[in-house]
Amino acid sequence: MAAGRFAGLICAAVVLIAACGSHLASHAAPALNYDFFKNRIEPIFLEKRAGHTRCYVCHAESNNAFRLEKIVPGESFWSDEQSRKNFEMVSKLVNPGEPDSSRLLLHPLAPEGGGDVFHSGGRQFATKDDPDWKTLADWVNGKKLLD
Repeated sequence: MAAGRFAGLICAAVVLIAACGSHLASHAAPALNYDFFKNRIEPIFLEKRAGHTRCYVCHAESNNAFRLEKIVPGESFWSDEQSRKNFEMVSKLVNPGEPDSSRLLLHPLAPEGGGDVFHSGGRQFATKDDPDWKTLADWVNGKKLLD
């Protein structure tokens, strides 16, 4: 009888572990997409926003956590190799699947909109309704170019 109960407990534990594992897998963080980054995110870093300096101006070869590659003189965009380096660096500033806790999105967002208290480059985004902020959030949420 005790062996039967033990076997039943083992079966129940296996079922519970399997259920938990599938639940965790369904909530896994999305992968950050390089093509979306290169085509939709990097242009935001070069965009001149009214009343602000472009992200690139302060963050090209900077010594802070958000360091972009310097664009080769005479070029208007990064090479693929540089974009891959930017992707790797910027990916460290986000929590995939969690735009509301990602430094890349919070730091340039106005405090009134839920952002950080200080950003020396000013507030690039007044609210989370800004189209560029939403594009950044889409990338953090795993969006791909064809989505």
